[in-house]
Amino acid sequence: MTDQAKRPMFAADGVAAPLRHSAFRRIWLASLLSNLGLLIQAVGAAWAMTQMTPSADKVALVQTALMLPVMLIAMPAGAIADMYDRRIVALVSLSIALAGATALTVLAWLGRLTPEILLAFCFIVGSGMALFGPAWQASVSEQVPPETLPSAVALNGISYNIARSFGPAIGGIVVATAGAVAAFAANAVLYIPLLIVLFLWRRTSEPSRLPRERLNRAIVSGVRYIANSPSIRIVLARTLITGVIGGSVSALMPLVARDLLHGGAQTYGIMLGAFGMGAVIGALNITEVRRRMSGEAAVRACALAMGGAIAAVALSRQPVLTAAALVVAGAVWMLAVALFNIGVQLSAPRWVAGRSLAAFQASIAGGIAIGSWGWGRLTDAAGVETALLVSAALMLVSPILGLWLGMPRVGARNEDAEVLADPEVRLPLTGRSGPLVVEIEYRVDQESARAFHNVMQEVQLSRQRNGAYGWSIARDIADPELWTERYHCPTWFDYLRQRNRSTQSERALHQRAMDFHLGPDPVRVRRMLERPFGSVRWKEDTPDRAANEVLPVATAAGSST
Repeated sequence: MTDQAKRPMFAADGVAAPLRHSAFRRIWLASLLSNLGLLIQAVGAAWAMTQMTPSADKVALVQTALMLPVMLIAMPAGAIADMYDRRIVALVSLSIALAGATALTVLAWLGRLTPEILLAFCFIVGSGMALFGPAWQASVSEQVPPETLPSAVALNGISYNIARSFGPAIGGIVVATAGAVAAFAANAVLYIPLLIVLFLWRRTSEPSRLPRERLNRAIVSGVRYIANSPSIRIVLARTLITGVIGGSVSALMPLVARDLLHGGAQTYGIMLGAFGMGAVIGALNITEVRRRMSGEAAVRACALAMGGAIAAVALSRQPVLTAAALVVAGAVWMLAVALFNIGVQLSAPRWVAGRSLAAFQASIAGGIAIGSWGWGRLTDAAGVETALLVSAALMLVSPILGLWLGMPRVGARNEDAEVLADPEVRLPLTGRSGPLVVEIEYRVDQESARAFHNVMQEVQLSRQRNGAYGWSIARDIADPELWTERYHCPTWFDYLRQRNRSTQSERALHQRAMDFHLGPDPVRVRRMLERPFGSVRWKEDTPDRAANEVLPVATAAGSST
């Protein structure tokens, strides 16, 4: 008996452990129905397009229309998920998807469906789900304790792929017996349970003592966090490339069923079901794979296995052999995507979780959308078999990327640190006062200069991803032991956000830098208001408008930064 078999599924690290928590369990079951409906609609839309046009390009565009919104609005959606109540965001986004699915059903029932209208409403449904995704995924950490978060991520993948296992087959039967309109109606109806469960969920959240950022600033903050996080950048790059190459399977599946296997809607549904069944198998084994293999080794193994499976799909003319290859492809696809997803979830702190997950969704969906378009064009020019063989060859060589973009090691989630007390303030400041300049003076032994400088390069990334601008480190030419770190924040509120966004590991990094400091006096910190026009009273007898908006002076200075 294997270790995995001996380990109870509901143990703390078991894949089913999150289901012990009622909020997660209810939302997970309702999302399973929602995913089922979405997959049924996807079958109906793809098959309806094959009946309206012989163009492989337009058939592949169905997948693009569903995935492209994720790439286009992912960062705004992630910012909204971080700024507002994630439950409300999820309810609004599901309502948009429901409205699109309902309108598509009515138009199909009236016989007014055209390729352009079908793509447009697939785009609307995709937009609703693109807005829903970051809010839903970021809220998982609010439904389960940290130790079960990786299992919860895997379970969400299982939810989608259980639906993928049965949804396409059900969709094929529905389309074959009642037409595409019934598939569109089923999707609309299956959104309702998730809407009800989210409406009844009593989410507990800690309100921030600072006002929320404006949307444009929140988007910029998210982009800067990702740009200054090497581990997340690597994961997103690998995700995008995997999506572009591996998107051939889902994009060309209708044509595999029609042209290579000479089947109909039912065959198409069964093939997608085989892929989804494999994905469930992969998701059930994610915990064991993470225990036995490093992230890079697992991703490489998945790429090699998927390359072989895609080649088998291209060369097979027997439904049984094609289905077997798709089970393998689905398992390793799910493992790779889950590894990327977990890597992002465990690397991002709570304040930027929605935006980080949105970037992940944009990477995978954008890769699939771009790949779907490219594979459709190649299929029009060279045929389904050639397109799939090219995809298989690229997947087989993709592990070479690990030489330059090796997957980072991921441990437990990097939890937020405790809130710092505000620094002492003696000027009348408002939240918009700024820019604020911060200077931190270190006295470092000259023999430790190189080691200190290396640590400060990591400090730079930490400051910049949390909101600091114009960071620099300088050394006094007359006093070589004296180093000055300098950066600025646009406003006082931005500075308060920046200093409290640091995680426990970042606080430890800052302490490593301060440990280089010599002498009995502590590290000296200066916080200065640049261009302090609004803080100067020109007439003592004139009430200062800003004085009525002064923030309360902190009774105790916070930490050194």
